[in-house]
Amino acid sequence: MVRSSSPHRPSRPTVPPGLVVVDKPAGMTSHDVVARVRRILGTRKVGHAGTLDPMATGVLVLGVERATKLLGHLALDSKAYLATIRLGTATTTDDAEGEILSTVDASGVAEADVLAGIARLTGPIQQVPSSVSAVKIDGKRAYARVRAGEAVELPPRPVEVHRFDLLALRREEQATELDVMVECSSGTYVRALARDLGADLGVGGHLANLRRTRVGPFDLRVARSLDALAEQPGLSLDLDQAVAKAFPQRQVAVAEVTALAHGQRLPAGGLTGTYGVFGPDGHVVALAVDEAGTARPLVVLAPA
Repeated sequence: MVRSSSPHRPSRPTVPPGLVVVDKPAGMTSHDVVARVRRILGTRKVGHAGTLDPMATGVLVLGVERATKLLGHLALDSKAYLATIRLGTATTTDDAEGEILSTVDASGVAEADVLAGIARLTGPIQQVPSSVSAVKIDGKRAYARVRAGEAVELPPRPVEVHRFDLLALRREEQATELDVMVECSSGTYVRALARDLGADLGVGGHLANLRRTRVGPFDLRVARSLDALAEQPGLSLDLDQAVAKAFPQRQVAVAEVTALAHGQRLPAGGLTGTYGVFGPDGHVVALAVDEAGTARPLVVLAPA
């Protein structure tokens, strides 16, 4: 006999839409974090903006419920990192988890040469992503092709390194380690910077440690550990707060809210790039962009 559910059993509370900013621990994939947060919040509708490798720690922005629609736009924003680059060893993955390709005594690399190499990798550059990156080749991730035994060669692509600062230099036996701060455009690979700096200096190099400190306007100050989230489940920012913090704002009248919620265009708002459109009640309606004299809705966020 099939038991019917008790009419007195309390229904699971609805999770409101918004963002959860996690301080990802080392050893977990971004998907592992998403799976854990799904269990904590009791919803399948969780996604992440911008993958972090398992070895990396730091800011991982997660969207919950309707806020998952924001993720593709948040992932396009700038990011900031603290990293350690080890000069003297090149690896297959350009980080500490790969197999060693070459080892050279790099203990005597001059600081002036390091600074000159860093300067050459600052600003608009053409960067070849790591062969084990998430870049797609004919619809398949590069790392998946490498794991399948394929030889992968990725073309260079334009990225911008806004800031690349040397914080500390340590001499070790056969190696030199650099602590650096990097602020860069979306699509920039810090391990590729480590690889290219080592190659430029003639000693090889790889990324030994990586901590992401910021994604767009969201930094470690609002990030929580998974344990803290499990102890006190909840959003870091609700949907209205998230859009207001991440994008310029435009307020519209009630009639325009209705039009935009149905995917119609409005007169241009005179703002640059993607912006959030808010109704007179302070709730976000959509993300939009000005185009040919009109405001085109990119994502409608108002509930159906």
